Amino acid sequence: MSTDRSLMTKEDLAIEKKRLAWHSRRGMKELDVLLGPFLNEVYDDLSADDQRKYRDLLDNQDPDLFTLFMRTSHSSNPELQYMVDMILERVQPS
Repeated sequence: MSTDRSLMTKEDLAIEKKRLAWHSRRGMKELDVLLGPFLNEVYDDLSADDQRKYRDLLDNQDPDLFTLFMRTSHSSNPELQYMVDMILERVQPS
């Protein structure tokens, strides 16, 4: 599969989306209810850069993500914090 998403076929994109769905299912239900809907409802409409940020977010450990999403900590990585804030805003609007 090409790393340049603009060169990926529809089949490649579908495979990637399934892989992301698998990686969005976490060991904590609290994360599942945030990440699953975001992937299904928002991900396809994100810019390529924001999609990359989402994929990078999935590389983090569940306890770290949990504290970020519960707002008991703040990431020193601005891209990670940006994506956490976006997910919370889109999935749980205030």
